[in-house]
Amino acid sequence: MDKKEKVILAYSGGLDTSIIIPWLKENYDYEVIAVCGDVGQGKETDGLEEKAIRTGASKCYIEDLREDYVENYIYPTLKAHAVYEGKYLLGTSHARPCIAKRLVEIAKAEGAVAICHGATGKGNDQVRFELTIKALAPELKIIAPWRIWDIKSREEEIDYAMARGIDVPVTKEDNYSMDRNIWHLSHEGMDLEDPWNEPKYDSLLKLMVPPEKAPDTPEYVTVDFEKGIPTKVNGKELKPVELVTTLNEIAGRNGVGIDDLVENRLVGMKSRGVYETPGGTILYAAHKELEYLCLDKMTMHYKEQIAIKYAELVYDGNWFTPLRKALDAFVDETQKTVTGTVKLKLYKGNVMPAGAKSPYSLYSEDFATFSEDEVYNHKDAEGFINLYGLPLKVRAMLLGNTDLDK
Repeated sequence: MDKKEKVILAYSGGLDTSIIIPWLKENYDYEVIAVCGDVGQGKETDGLEEKAIRTGASKCYIEDLREDYVENYIYPTLKAHAVYEGKYLLGTSHARPCIAKRLVEIAKAEGAVAICHGATGKGNDQVRFELTIKALAPELKIIAPWRIWDIKSREEEIDYAMARGIDVPVTKEDNYSMDRNIWHLSHEGMDLEDPWNEPKYDSLLKLMVPPEKAPDTPEYVTVDFEKGIPTKVNGKELKPVELVTTLNEIAGRNGVGIDDLVENRLVGMKSRGVYETPGGTILYAAHKELEYLCLDKMTMHYKEQIAIKYAELVYDGNWFTPLRKALDAFVDETQKTVTGTVKLKLYKGNVMPAGAKSPYSLYSEDFATFSEDEVYNHKDAEGFINLYGLPLKVRAMLLGNTDLDK
């Protein structure tokens, strides 16, 4: 008897992927191998292997990708200071290529012919998964159930699961679409689909307290960087996973790291999401303070433009592209002097700079002081302004008394 062809399923144990295993078994003659990429979901990975096999998978990999995720996806994006549409710190966006890369590696090791994912046909994740697969293993088939099955809603998914005796981690009354990793937790759906509705933070938040319930006393935290990479928290050297986890705890108890965003999805529609990114919010704030100190004006201003493009690349699933790699080379060059210590003050959801120092600081008190100094000749400003304003002067002389408002 011929062996069945194998399909690798990106498996989380959530609502979508819980029912995809039996759906694949019912609609394809494949051997289903579940793969959970652990990028910091915490207890969500408990019991997944048993659950996957019980619902029809032949085996289940639980892959610890946390270190890879922080070092090779989070940190490069942080160094670029990439933020999507001014708010989103890209927590789901850069987790997907990390997971998809491991899916490809296991697919090749297992001799699989296809990879299946549970991303919806309306979302960005389908693009992020599939672009990674196409870039790394173009020979593999891709199965996206949400684009081909008859199920039309999360409520119907729950009915499908109940009919087959499958436990799912949601109910019709508590049916937010959530994605959690070491960097963030996203919330979509239900009452959040109306942008006029204020999020129910008391019941919604999982990684932090609402700002109103944070301590009445500010907390200070210091973060050390070497070449743009965080290395210490409050003077203690920490490995990447431990560093992010520590900052999540510190920020979480101070209500720091909530973003409520109506964003432009890659597929053309707007969507509303509430993101908890506690430790990441501290890291971004600290990194920017150090760049203010260490980067010259031209480099910093140009890098700010690059950061927008970098964020778009990551959001749109273009991680494994020549352009992203080229931008990394530029960013790494800018980060050679981004070394030092930043002190932040946390208070009821707010992050405020409280000090920064660096051996590469370009700030000079001798030049910046308002007190008497011997290094800056105020008379030099007159010639500079004359030359800088010369185009305006020439234009005004040419136009004469013409009314410029007409």
